[in-house]
Amino acid sequence: ESPVVELNVGGEFYTTTLGTLRKIPGSKLAEMFSSSAKACTDAEGRFFIDRHGTYFGPILEYLRSGQLPEQHIPEVYREAQYYEIEPLVKLLEDMPQIFGEQVARKQFLLRVPGYGENLQLMVRLARAEAVAARYSEVLVCVVRSEKDDANCVDTLHRLEANKRSVVKFGPWKAAPTIDNLLDCVKMDIKAQGYQVECTRHMGLPANYFYTFCFTWW
Repeated sequence: ESPVVELNVGGEFYTTTLGTLRKIPGSKLAEMFSSSAKACTDAEGRFFIDRHGTYFGPILEYLRSGQLPEQHIPEVYREAQYYEIEPLVKLLEDMPQIFGEQVARKQFLLRVPGYGENLQLMVRLARAEAVAARYSEVLVCVVRSEKDDANCVDTLHRLEANKRSVVKFGPWKAAPTIDNLLDCVKMDIKAQGYQVECTRHMGLPANYFYTFCFTWW
């Protein structure tokens, strides 16, 4: 018989067995409850894990019965990655909520050179222009192909000569379009808590130059 274990996960209490917690050999969760691991306990003597308690329940249910969660899929996926429950991670990656984000969108963005760095640059430029202003604008150039890139060279040189900052995305080798890339940029900036909208810049070559407007108050 496996010993019963009382858990405090981020303030939520669970009761299970040591065998359930060790069910996936090599996982971080199993390692936490190995004989050599140092135990962290709360004032009542429960084993304490400093993670979000709500999303631990579905992980525990999977270890007990193999049942997959029906709610909070992205949050449970993140916790399954943290605890290194690899069979659950793989099952969740086949679910539509995770497949679309992890396999489709993120794999596309990995093919866009410097995508993450460009997002950070956009935010820095917007914040730098936000002093005593309600709005700030960031000019973005998006080129999908080498041909598009060549079409923008002269315009980019003129903007640089006029000391106009431009954040350039692309080119990339993947099926998604420029509009798809712009949607990703808006989604990822809004996920950081910013209010931002995108419009085509009418004074520059069509389909390549866009203005991202940040609203501060």
